[in-house]
Amino acid sequence: MRKLKNNELQRITIDEFKKKNKNEIIVVLDNVRSAYNVGSIFRTSDAFIIKKIFLCGITSTPPSNEIRKSALGSTKSVDWEYFKETEKAIKTLKKEGYYIVGVEQVENATLLQNFNHEKPIAIIFGHEVHGIDQKIINMCDEVIEIPQFGTKHSLNISVSAGLVIWTLFKNFIDKKNKI
Repeated sequence: MRKLKNNELQRITIDEFKKKNKNEIIVVLDNVRSAYNVGSIFRTSDAFIIKKIFLCGITSTPPSNEIRKSALGSTKSVDWEYFKETEKAIKTLKKEGYYIVGVEQVENATLLQNFNHEKPIAIIFGHEVHGIDQKIINMCDEVIEIPQFGTKHSLNISVSAGLVIWTLFKNFIDKKNKI
Protein backbone atom coordinates (compact mmCIF):
# COMPACT_ATOMS: atom_id res chain seq x y z
CA MET A 1 0.00 0.00 0.00
CA ARG A 2 1.04 3.53 -0.73
CA LYS A 3 -0.38 6.68 0.77
CA LEU A 4 -2.12 8.79 -1.89
CA LYS A 5 -0.84 12.25 -2.68
CA ASN A 6 -3.18 15.24 -2.60
CA ASN A 7 -3.25 15.46 -6.40
CA GLU A 8 -4.45 11.82 -6.56
CA LEU A 9 -7.52 12.35 -4.36
CA GLN A 10 -9.76 13.64 -7.17
CA ARG A 11 -10.90 16.60 -5.11
CA ILE A 12 -13.51 18.81 -6.68
CA THR A 13 -13.32 22.60 -6.66
CA ILE A 14 -15.60 24.79 -4.57
CA ASP A 15 -17.42 25.81 -7.76
CA GLU A 16 -17.94 22.13 -8.66
CA PHE A 17 -19.16 21.45 -5.11
CA LYS A 18 -21.67 24.32 -5.33
CA LYS A 19 -23.08 22.90 -8.60
CA LYS A 20 -23.22 19.29 -7.34
CA ASN A 21 -26.56 17.74 -6.32
CA LYS A 22 -26.58 17.75 -2.53
CA ASN A 23 -27.94 15.19 -0.11
CA GLU A 24 -31.28 16.41 1.20
CA ILE A 25 -29.90 16.66 4.71
CA ILE A 26 -29.79 19.85 6.76
CA VAL A 27 -27.63 19.87 9.88
CA VAL A 28 -29.01 22.04 12.69
CA LEU A 29 -26.67 23.09 15.49
CA ASP A 30 -28.69 24.07 18.57
CA ASN A 31 -26.55 26.31 20.80
CA VAL A 32 -23.23 24.55 20.17
CA ARG A 33 -20.66 26.41 22.24
CA SER A 34 -17.39 25.27 20.65
CA ALA A 35 -16.41 26.92 17.39
CA TYR A 36 -13.94 24.06 16.84
CA ASN A 37 -16.86 21.61 16.86
CA VAL A 38 -18.71 23.85 14.40
CA GLY A 39 -15.69 23.83 12.07
CA SER A 40 -15.39 20.08 12.31
CA ILE A 41 -19.06 19.66 11.39
CA PHE A 42 -18.53 21.91 8.37
CA ARG A 43 -15.76 19.53 7.21
CA THR A 44 -17.94 16.46 7.71
CA SER A 45 -20.81 18.17 5.87
CA ASP A 46 -18.48 18.95 2.97
CA ALA A 47 -17.25 15.33 2.85
CA PHE A 48 -20.78 13.95 2.51
CA ILE A 49 -22.25 16.74 0.34
CA ILE A 50 -24.75 17.98 2.93
CA LYS A 51 -27.17 20.58 1.61
CA LYS A 52 -26.85 23.17 4.38
CA ILE A 53 -26.04 23.87 8.02
CA PHE A 54 -28.32 25.94 10.25
CA LEU A 55 -26.36 27.63 13.05
CA CYS A 56 -28.65 28.58 15.92
CA GLY A 57 -28.50 30.54 19.16
CA ILE A 58 -25.01 30.85 20.67
CA THR A 59 -23.47 28.71 17.91
CA SER A 60 -20.51 30.54 16.33
CA THR A 61 -20.73 31.55 12.70
CA PRO A 62 -18.07 32.15 10.06
CA PRO A 63 -15.84 34.04 9.87
CA SER A 64 -14.21 32.80 13.06
CA ASN A 65 -10.58 31.83 13.58
CA GLU A 66 -11.61 28.78 15.61
CA ILE A 67 -14.05 27.60 12.94
CA ARG A 68 -11.48 28.28 10.22
CA LYS A 69 -8.83 26.14 11.97
CA SER A 70 -11.00 23.03 12.03
CA ALA A 71 -13.13 23.66 8.92
CA LEU A 72 -10.10 23.95 6.61
CA GLY A 73 -12.01 25.96 4.01
CA SER A 74 -15.28 24.02 4.08
CA THR A 75 -17.19 27.13 5.20
CA LYS A 76 -16.73 28.28 1.60
CA SER A 77 -18.23 25.12 0.11
CA VAL A 78 -21.07 24.26 2.51
CA ASP A 79 -24.00 26.68 2.61
CA TRP A 80 -25.08 27.88 6.03
CA GLU A 81 -27.65 30.14 7.62
CA TYR A 82 -27.90 31.68 11.09
CA PHE A 83 -31.06 31.69 13.23
CA LYS A 84 -31.18 33.49 16.57
CA GLU A 85 -33.78 30.97 17.75
CA THR A 86 -33.65 27.27 16.96
CA GLU A 87 -37.46 27.12 17.06
CA LYS A 88 -37.65 29.44 14.04
CA ALA A 89 -35.19 27.23 12.14
CA ILE A 90 -37.28 24.14 12.90
CA LYS A 91 -40.52 25.86 11.87
CA THR A 92 -38.87 26.92 8.60
CA LEU A 93 -37.70 23.36 7.94
CA LYS A 94 -41.12 21.87 8.71
CA LYS A 95 -42.73 24.27 6.23
CA GLU A 96 -40.22 23.06 3.63
CA GLY A 97 -41.20 19.43 4.25
CA TYR A 98 -38.19 18.27 6.27
CA TYR A 99 -38.49 15.37 8.71
CA ILE A 100 -37.02 16.71 11.96
CA VAL A 101 -34.68 14.34 13.79
CA GLY A 102 -32.91 15.08 17.05
CA VAL A 103 -29.77 13.25 18.10
CA GLU A 104 -30.16 12.83 21.83
CA GLN A 105 -30.64 10.35 24.65
CA VAL A 106 -34.39 10.38 25.35
CA GLU A 107 -37.14 7.95 26.25
CA ASN A 108 -38.16 5.80 23.30
CA ALA A 109 -35.33 7.02 21.07
CA THR A 110 -34.69 5.09 17.87
CA LEU A 111 -31.23 3.54 17.83
CA LEU A 112 -29.14 4.96 15.00
CA GLN A 113 -28.74 1.58 13.31
CA ASN A 114 -32.54 1.16 13.25
CA PHE A 115 -33.33 4.61 11.86
CA ASN A 116 -34.89 4.42 8.43
CA HIS A 117 -36.37 7.42 6.70
CA GLU A 118 -36.25 8.92 3.24
CA LYS A 119 -34.96 12.41 2.55
CA PRO A 120 -35.37 15.30 3.22
CA ILE A 121 -34.14 15.18 6.80
CA ALA A 122 -32.99 17.81 9.27
CA ILE A 123 -30.62 16.43 11.91
CA ILE A 124 -30.30 18.42 15.15
CA PHE A 125 -27.23 18.35 17.38
CA GLY A 126 -27.25 20.21 20.70
CA HIS A 127 -25.09 21.92 23.26
CA GLU A 128 -22.01 19.93 24.33
CA VAL A 129 -23.08 19.72 27.99
CA HIS A 130 -26.86 20.19 28.01
CA GLY A 131 -27.74 18.58 24.68
CA ILE A 132 -30.76 19.61 22.66
CA ASP A 133 -33.16 21.88 24.53
CA GLN A 134 -36.36 20.05 25.59
CA LYS A 135 -38.60 22.48 23.69
CA ILE A 136 -36.67 21.54 20.53
CA ILE A 137 -36.98 17.82 21.36
CA ASN A 138 -40.74 18.40 21.56
CA MET A 139 -40.69 19.74 17.98
CA CYS A 140 -38.89 16.66 16.59
CA ASP A 141 -40.64 14.05 14.48
CA GLU A 142 -38.22 11.45 15.83
CA VAL A 143 -35.14 11.26 18.02
CA ILE A 144 -32.23 8.93 17.35
CA GLU A 145 -29.61 7.76 19.78
CA ILE A 146 -26.11 6.48 19.12
CA PRO A 147 -25.74 3.29 21.16
CA GLN A 148 -22.83 3.41 23.60
CA PHE A 149 -21.54 0.69 25.89
CA GLY A 150 -18.83 2.27 28.05
CA THR A 151 -19.01 4.25 31.27
CA LYS A 152 -19.54 7.75 29.85
CA HIS A 153 -22.44 7.43 27.40
CA SER A 154 -21.27 10.70 25.94
CA LEU A 155 -19.56 11.53 22.65
CA ASN A 156 -18.13 14.80 21.43
CA ILE A 157 -20.67 16.52 19.18
CA SER A 158 -18.32 16.45 16.20
CA VAL A 159 -17.86 12.71 16.63
CA SER A 160 -21.63 12.23 16.95
CA ALA A 161 -22.21 14.30 13.83
CA GLY A 162 -19.63 12.25 11.92
CA LEU A 163 -21.26 8.97 12.93
CA VAL A 164 -24.81 10.09 12.17
CA ILE A 165 -24.04 11.84 8.90
CA TRP A 166 -21.98 8.88 7.64
CA THR A 167 -24.73 6.42 8.63
CA LEU A 168 -27.42 8.44 6.84
CA PHE A 169 -25.20 8.89 3.79
CA LYS A 170 -24.43 5.16 3.68
CA ASN A 171 -28.11 4.24 4.07
CA PHE A 172 -29.14 6.56 1.24
CA ILE A 173 -26.38 5.14 -0.99
CA ASP A 174 -27.40 1.57 -0.13
CA LYS A 175 -31.07 2.33 -0.96
CA LYS A 176 -30.09 4.00 -4.23
CA ASN A 177 -28.01 1.00 -5.28
CA LYS A 178 -30.88 -1.43 -4.55
CA ILE A 179 -33.26 0.37 -6.89
